[in-house]
Amino acid sequence: MGNIHILNTQHLSSEQALDSACDWIARIDRGLTESDKTDFQEWLHERPDNLSYILKAAKMWDKMDDLERLADIFPKSHVNKRRAPIAWGALAASLLLMLMLSLYHFSDDFLQQNNLVQTRAIESTYQTSVGEIDTITLPDGSVLALNTNTIVGMKYTNSVRVLELTKGEINIDVAHDASRPLSVLVNGKVIQAVGTVFNIEARGNLTELIVTDGKVLVEDKSTNQYKSDIANKKINLPITSLAVSRGEKIELRKNMTEGASENIIKLSSEEIISSLAWQDKKLIFRGEKLSHAIAEINRYTDTKLSLDNNESLKNINVIGVFKTGEIVDLLDQFKKNFKIQYTKKNKNEITLYLPS
Repeated sequence: MGNIHILNTQHLSSEQALDSACDWIARIDRGLTESDKTDFQEWLHERPDNLSYILKAAKMWDKMDDLERLADIFPKSHVNKRRAPIAWGALAASLLLMLMLSLYHFSDDFLQQNNLVQTRAIESTYQTSVGEIDTITLPDGSVLALNTNTIVGMKYTNSVRVLELTKGEINIDVAHDASRPLSVLVNGKVIQAVGTVFNIEARGNLTELIVTDGKVLVEDKSTNQYKSDIANKKINLPITSLAVSRGEKIELRKNMTEGASENIIKLSSEEIISSLAWQDKKLIFRGEKLSHAIAEINRYTDTKLSLDNNESLKNINVIGVFKTGEIVDLLDQFKKNFKIQYTKKNKNEITLYLPS
């Protein structure tokens, strides 16, 4: 499909989503072709609340006294026309049963690993702009969180789950599927898991990996090499691959010099909380240098902060919790807690300095 979803900015409105759900109810009532079932499955996966809109559409039709149009797809025992009110719970359960039956053969074909069955790949590209943070549910039930200014591609087939992180930072809670591992391609690395939770940040040629549950494997392999492996059905990374487990962090460098090694670091619970606070739109600093803190703050806003050429200023240790993108509040805290002043060069540039 190759769709691009600009999160928080290009989602369908609630009204449009409900209109689409009503259209699907009407098409289901007329009877779905095999092609319709494929399209319906993809529509359900486009956004996590599409199923709720299908249920809402059916409820609305009930209020409009149009259940007659749905009679053929509900169990007769639940469609007691005009004799007694229909409980919404029974209606929802009936609709869910109908959805399961109408998609049974399609889903069975989609999930089986029989090479004689070829299904259409599900592909999307998800993107957040500067300052945006969003969470989506992928077709397999995995939950993907995107930090500010992030681009990640997705391709799912009946045998592979692949994400390609172009830039930015993601956190992925992987739905368990031992027969179809999830692989993330980033900076000449393949990071693979069966069912776990981990965080990946791409910073230039450096990739930071933090595992918060389970274990992931890491292998040096370019995107093209891994795609070639997929074509040759070499999907699983070897058991000799670098393993990173729960509570561990590693910084992976692209094109490392021969003989160099990458060290796995054990993180405390406080360090993990600080590293992943972005998911709650917060930044937590626990004594980092101001120069480091400013670089992190600048990721979330188009208003860029810079430091006066003063070593004492750069080496101030920052401790505190800040809201991402809240520049005015942040500057007030800097002034109150660290005696740091600021001057505006223009509407998008602010320089910090220590008073003489």
